[in-house]
Amino acid sequence: MYEKPQKKLGQNFLVDKNIQEKIIESCDLKNTDVVLEIGAGNAELTRHLEKKVKKVIALEIDKKLYFSLKENFEAFSNIQIINIDILKYKIKQKVIVVGNLPYYISTPIIEHLIKQRKFVKEIFITIQKELAERIVASPNTKEYSSFSCFVQFYNECKILFHIKRNCFYPVPKVDSSFLRLTPRLYPKKVKDKDLLFKIIRTSFQKRRKVLKNTLKELIPQETIQNALAKLNLSPTIRPENLSLDDFIELSNLIYHNT
Repeated sequence: MYEKPQKKLGQNFLVDKNIQEKIIESCDLKNTDVVLEIGAGNAELTRHLEKKVKKVIALEIDKKLYFSLKENFEAFSNIQIINIDILKYKIKQKVIVVGNLPYYISTPIIEHLIKQRKFVKEIFITIQKELAERIVASPNTKEYSSFSCFVQFYNECKILFHIKRNCFYPVPKVDSSFLRLTPRLYPKKVKDKDLLFKIIRTSFQKRRKVLKNTLKELIPQETIQNALAKLNLSPTIRPENLSLDDFIELSNLIYHNT
């Protein structure tokens, strides 16, 4: 019997059995893996995970659901249920992350996982389709953003499949996507990450304007123009036209000239 979803926690339970199985199959889990499950809910995925892996660390912020999970899995030695917000949880061992993320907090959760990437082997998450498409977006598309660059800098990103909204209860207003993020063992070489992401964020605040104009309050015009020329990029190029590698090369040149 499902507990009543709490709107304030953004709960939409994945109730479609076929999609549950497809998710587990896509994760390609091994019996030596430790899985960190974000938002165990009514154990829609927990029961499947338990059969596949060495251990499941299931996080659930909802106290009512937490006590229900504790009762249902009391006899399972390979399942640990923790009543905590994922944003307050510190990962202390190598894990594969699996979760159906609340839409309203998906971005902070992804950022939180990236900060703890040294303990993360892979991330498999269900998120709003629009956000997933923004994460995997390429230059010259409307979805491409500073967040695309941030996530792609640290991960290889791939949408594995889309999930219709009627696979959830209650039914959300939008469709979802199942996304795989594979942390890069060696992120792309950059001289100053803070400078790189400052340039990217500032650029995308006015994505349709000429890059040298969007950055003029951050970096001298002459420095930007010289860097663009060295990279054989047009002086009238716009932020949305630059790839992540372009931004990295640009920031490295600016670093050496400031």
